[in-house]
Amino acid sequence: MKNTLMVFFVILALLNCNGAVHAGNKSADPASGQSKTAVAFWLTSPETNVLFQHQTAGLVFGNLVSQDETITVDTTKTFQSIDGFGNCLTGGSATLLHRMDAANRSAILKELFATDGNNIGISYLRVSIGASDLSDRVFSYDDLPEGETDPAMTKFTLDAERVDLIPVLKEILAINPKIKILGSPWSAPTWMKTNNNSKGGSLKPEYFDAYAKYFVKYIKGMKAEGITIDAITIQNEPLHPGNNPSMYMTAEDQALFIKRSLGPAFATANISTKIIVYDHNADRPDYPLTILNDPEAAKYVDGSAFHLYGGKIEALTPVHDAFPNKNLYFTEQWVGAPGNLVGDLAWHVRTLIIGGTRNWCRNVLEWNLASDPDNDPHTIGGCDKCLGTITINGNTVTRNPAYFILAHAAKFVRPGSVRIDSNSTSTLPNVAFKTPDGKKVLIVQNNSGINKVFNIRFNDKTISASLAKGAVGTYVW
Repeated sequence: MKNTLMVFFVILALLNCNGAVHAGNKSADPASGQSKTAVAFWLTSPETNVLFQHQTAGLVFGNLVSQDETITVDTTKTFQSIDGFGNCLTGGSATLLHRMDAANRSAILKELFATDGNNIGISYLRVSIGASDLSDRVFSYDDLPEGETDPAMTKFTLDAERVDLIPVLKEILAINPKIKILGSPWSAPTWMKTNNNSKGGSLKPEYFDAYAKYFVKYIKGMKAEGITIDAITIQNEPLHPGNNPSMYMTAEDQALFIKRSLGPAFATANISTKIIVYDHNADRPDYPLTILNDPEAAKYVDGSAFHLYGGKIEALTPVHDAFPNKNLYFTEQWVGAPGNLVGDLAWHVRTLIIGGTRNWCRNVLEWNLASDPDNDPHTIGGCDKCLGTITINGNTVTRNPAYFILAHAAKFVRPGSVRIDSNSTSTLPNVAFKTPDGKKVLIVQNNSGINKVFNIRFNDKTISASLAKGAVGTYVW
């Protein structure tokens, strides 16, 4: 009986040692007497119907010897700092959120923007300056009757944003006061444009100074509401004048606007908001390079922003190499309705979360935060197939592919994290970071088409991990 009890207690002790683990936990190695680092593991696997769940696999670094493919993480080689991962909080997204009742809105905002528990910790937002095509109507902050102009911006007003956007942003800031916010215009006020229309046309040179004042008024007006605009881009998709609203702007005009009007206006007004150029597809890296090659414009420019509706993500690295002191940002990519978790998760994590950051981006933003079941609101002529990160139907919320894509990075790779070195392959694309509190984060996507067993190696210690085909794992220690 005594021997039986002894065996029972030994088994119980072993079970307790191999239970659920949390990031940064250490356990004793009975053989060596040294501590061993435990690894927290979060998984999304469409094949096995697991959606961003913490796995109690009991992963602990040890002296494993294996012939399986190995990912080696190296903190001695560092790259860019990270500003955050998140969404574009379109006007339509804000409208849907603001229409929810207070309790349900508070709950979903906490889930999206807090980091504790199962909340996913979105840390970066892009908002439109005036309407985007996912607003419920077209507007600017200085709309005038036909034939009138307002170069001094005396009629500028943010009243349109006080209905939905500003109240929702204030609730988000109460959850995460440090969230970074980027503002991007889809169009200047129509009276400043060559065609006097919200769609297409270009900014008239005689209104360059007036448009610079428009940006200054916007940044100061949002600041008066308690909302800091960390950065702005000059024009959303300047080579795509077919959207509503939209505005065509050449690289030469953007450089001239910055050096002649916007840069000096920011300097005079003591505005520290970053100026970011381009904000369009990776197939035209010549656009930002044209501006950065102009020293009078470049001195005001923090960096360049990209989308990926054309080109390849690898095109961003030559831009960094040409101007390593200028930052890179990834500011938009949509998920098309109705969404396909298998394909969307794999492509977006592999190409954007991993590919974007491995090609020097300080952030990665998915497109619209929220849409309704009909992919509304949007302007007449705006995107009618843009699937939100969440779908809001009254007070009911559905979590879509972008939710899980963002969760794997945003929750763990907090602002101020630094990308560190890891070897990436076509079958196991991955990226690694060191967080401000010293934790290591490794995001891996199984791109092999089969279930995959592999090793993770750090400081001469190894664990064995596995992912089903198409799955994404985030490992934290």
